[in-house]
Amino acid sequence: MYDIFLPVNFTTKIFMATFKIPEGYQTVMPYLILENAEGFFDFTAKVFDAVEKSRYLTEDGSLMHGEIMIGGSTIMFGNASDKWPVQHAGLYINVADADTVYQKALEQGASVVQDMSDQSYGRTGGIRDPFGNVWWITTPPVEAS
Repeated sequence: MYDIFLPVNFTTKIFMATFKIPEGYQTVMPYLILENAEGFFDFTAKVFDAVEKSRYLTEDGSLMHGEIMIGGSTIMFGNASDKWPVQHAGLYINVADADTVYQKALEQGASVVQDMSDQSYGRTGGIRDPFGNVWWITTPPVEAS
């Protein structure tokens, strides 16, 4: 579980005393609106080992709201419509093996945004998933002991 660190002031004390984030959720979570949101479930499961938390369908069977967990993070999403146009995101994800995850993404239909490279913050590369989102896939450097 993650601890939330907020600057301590009067507003923060009231917030923390009266507000509790539901279990399994974070203070900030991306909400994506996608073409073929149902396909997003499959892509994220195969590439990032995402676990489905929920799936709510409209009367016509399209996805109204879905939630996945990747590690300790929740991503919410739904299908685009006339009322709700597509809203993509840029997402940064820490993984144990960036090269392997990057390759899995390409095998699942992603395109290259940036080739894999070594940076001061770790091994990293960028892909655009088949739904239009850009993912920065990174393995942080191992700290010397």
